[in-house]
Amino acid sequence: MKTNKLKNILQKIFISHRLTKKHSSICANALINAELVGAPSHGLSRLKMYCDRINAKLINPRPKIKIKKISQSITHINADNSIGFIAADLAIKTAINNAKKTGIGLVAVKNSGHYGLSGYYAEQAVKKKLISIIFTNAPPAIAPHGALKTLFGTNPICFGTPTASKIPFILDTSVSMINRGKIRVAAKLGNKIPEGVALDKYGKPTTDAKKALEGVQLPIAGFRGSGLAWMVDILSGVFTGGNHAGRVKDPFNDFSAPQNIGHLFIVMKQGLFVGSSYNKRIKENIKIIKKLPKKKGIKEILYPGQNKYSRYKKNLKKEIEIPEKILLEMNSLLK
Repeated sequence: MKTNKLKNILQKIFISHRLTKKHSSICANALINAELVGAPSHGLSRLKMYCDRINAKLINPRPKIKIKKISQSITHINADNSIGFIAADLAIKTAINNAKKTGIGLVAVKNSGHYGLSGYYAEQAVKKKLISIIFTNAPPAIAPHGALKTLFGTNPICFGTPTASKIPFILDTSVSMINRGKIRVAAKLGNKIPEGVALDKYGKPTTDAKKALEGVQLPIAGFRGSGLAWMVDILSGVFTGGNHAGRVKDPFNDFSAPQNIGHLFIVMKQGLFVGSSYNKRIKENIKIIKKLPKKKGIKEILYPGQNKYSRYKKNLKKEIEIPEKILLEMNSLLK
């Protein structure tokens, strides 16, 4: 499906679910971006979930968002259970404006929901020649090291910086071996997941996506990954006023209450300490690393964000492929 046609359909769906035209456009753009960068786990596969939670009055389609300005650099946002895209769009724009004025922008968000890809917001800051660090927590999926029960989310960590070239450095990674969205898509489409990324509810390794969702996802680097998940839970949950310690609701399965996810956005001027030499320094940094001897079969050492940029440019020239099951969901949401 062509991008313009898809955006029109998505906007109609969100408007029919009582979002404003402006908010519908923000949501549609975020979902389409996920598809274009090759992350369908955070794209159209989640559309029905957002609409179901709106219908269940767990996402507020017309939120009264409160913005508390703590200082010229610091802002606290109460998203009033808005769809996460709206809260995050406001937060990154606020952080960017704060950073432009003072050199650094710190924005905390509470009472929000799932906002898609963290890298999508990091890119917005990078386009303004700013460095960004973004944290958000998520529903229980990872067991703390030594525990038998899931509690931490896959809790992504995101970092973005300009690179003195058209391709930004964007590291957007969950602290699990595989992001939960990929497991959900595999479960929906009946596909297997890789070995070594999850255990079933009995603690046995599994490649069955549905069993993985009922069990435990494995963190990256063992106890270190569990520690990083805990760190993000503190920064985006405890620190912001959002839910934490396993209280974030699963958006697909738990309709008992709003998610109250917390996000933390940190945005900084790239030349805050080294002035105009930042471009030269980051360019030198990347050049040195790319010139290192390469392993057999490796043509180029890529920095985070290069592959995503290539996929985006390539996919822009094509129509977006939508699995039949998801297309049927979209059509049902238009009725």
